Amino acid sequence: MTRSLANGFYDVPAGKVAAVVTHLEMRARVPERVGPRPEGLTFRKMDQPDLHTYRDLYARVGGIAWLWFSRLQMADEALEAIISDPDCPLYTLEVDGRPEAILELDFRVEGECELAFFGLAHALIGRGAGRYLMNQAIRLAWDRPITRFHVHTCTLDSPDALPFYIRSGFRPIRQQIEITDDPRITGTLPPEAGPHVPVFEG
Repeated sequence: MTRSLANGFYDVPAGKVAAVVTHLEMRARVPERVGPRPEGLTFRKMDQPDLHTYRDLYARVGGIAWLWFSRLQMADEALEAIISDPDCPLYTLEVDGRPEAILELDFRVEGECELAFFGLAHALIGRGAGRYLMNQAIRLAWDRPITRFHVHTCTLDSPDALPFYIRSGFRPIRQQIEITDDPRITGTLPPEAGPHVPVFEG
């Protein structure tokens, strides 16, 4: 049962950050949005990357710019279990052999696929790489016997993320408010990360 909240403003405690989280889903494969394949990029699967390589890519794609932090504070054993799981395949776009994008799928729930992480490092922004990568994500997800492909994004992320997912065929189904420890205060991310989100140390 959902608890009702009165209309109004609510204080976010010092040391925390707040975000509106939007959950979206796709219940059937959608037609591919055709676009030119970006030049100079190689799409490939990352088979069991080491923890350093994974965390470096994760931080470059979302950590500094958008306050992605969950995988950066995860214990080595827990993270290793995810990125080595065959039901959690990881893909990237490489430029001169260097990974510059993250596409992580999660098939661990039968009949479903979660788009766990999706994003581009700064070097790929504005090159059409996002549309190309999303086409690969939709194809890979629906090539398996699923009935639901889902993702969530939040207001800490790029403001382009939510409209991009909707244009890609995902439908918003619910929203939540998330309040969590500010990763810049806990030391998970450096103080200059997420300049679009103010720090309230109290």
